[in-house]
Amino acid sequence: MKKLIVMSLILLMQSGIFIQAQEENTIDIFQKGQDGYACFRIPAIVKSKNGTLLAFAEARKNSCSDTGNIDLVLKRSEDGGKTWSSTITIWDDGDNVCGNPAPVVDQETGRILLVSCWNLGEDHEKEIIDKTSKDSRRIYVLYSDNDGKSWSTPRDITSSVKRPDWTWYATGPCHGIQLQNKKHKGRLVVSANHMVTGTKSYHSQLIYSDDKGDTWKLGGVVKKHGGNESSVVELENGDLMLNMRNYNREESKTRSCAISKDGGETISEMYYLPELIEPVCQGSTLNFIKKGKISNYILFSNPASTDKREKMTLKLSEDNGKTWPCAYLVYSGPSAYSDLVNLPDSKIGILYEYGINDPYEKIGFTIIPFDKLKK
Repeated sequence: MKKLIVMSLILLMQSGIFIQAQEENTIDIFQKGQDGYACFRIPAIVKSKNGTLLAFAEARKNSCSDTGNIDLVLKRSEDGGKTWSSTITIWDDGDNVCGNPAPVVDQETGRILLVSCWNLGEDHEKEIIDKTSKDSRRIYVLYSDNDGKSWSTPRDITSSVKRPDWTWYATGPCHGIQLQNKKHKGRLVVSANHMVTGTKSYHSQLIYSDDKGDTWKLGGVVKKHGGNESSVVELENGDLMLNMRNYNREESKTRSCAISKDGGETISEMYYLPELIEPVCQGSTLNFIKKGKISNYILFSNPASTDKREKMTLKLSEDNGKTWPCAYLVYSGPSAYSDLVNLPDSKIGILYEYGINDPYEKIGFTIIPFDKLKK
């Protein structure tokens, strides 16, 4: 028996999967049953101007269901992700849904903004889409001026970013960005998606703010249906790349993409990224920051499988998202949503859902040296 086990381990190590999946230590930030919540889902992460890491999640009170009593929570780390605070409740509206965290940091003021969504806990997504719900889906923004320790009262921005004929609406979920290019420097941009009344297809869009989050505008809307949960990144030339969950499975079982050349105000036609396979699931993109500046390196994380939520993988593009030759398997088992953050010393942090029996048991944080992607 011992000989069989040893031989099996050798085969796994030779394949590279065992080493990659287990080499980095994952710290569990949220897990089922913690703080009186049945389930934690929908991770997002940012690094504050002061260097504090803020890990956001939906805290689902009674089950892992997408509806019902759902609160927005976070944990803070002031030591680069080694240790984390107790849970901080950002928004608890009783039995209603407060979710889809999309945080973005204003590096000029240090203010941390959180764009998110709300709906009645008794209204299901299908009912909102069919317009049989009691209320609709609304969009709010909150902010923190003390590194995430406390938060403002949520402010409704629905009328500014949601058209009257849209039913379902979701922000992110994952971090937003602040633009660095000269023409739109300082602009805050958050990705989102919606569904139009009378249709059964999703579309992705961008929203943005030019006044540090005081007011928000609807930006480019992807015309072709199928784009859903999305993540936006600024390219080296100043263009924005919107990377989308793709429901057009008959056309491609990969991520879809679109480009904005005007800071998110308009956006191109959708196209597909054949190297980024997906099982229809959220994913995250991130500029790899070199010496404080945007580079041509783009990072992407998702469950890299066409049919199951498993194999959480970090991929690297060295040509502004045209090709993705480098991949690193973070966790080989069940895994789903994720978000990425730049860390000091050329390291990357990934906050992701994972488990042994299903992907929604825990939300863990793993630190990966950039050099590991190049091997």
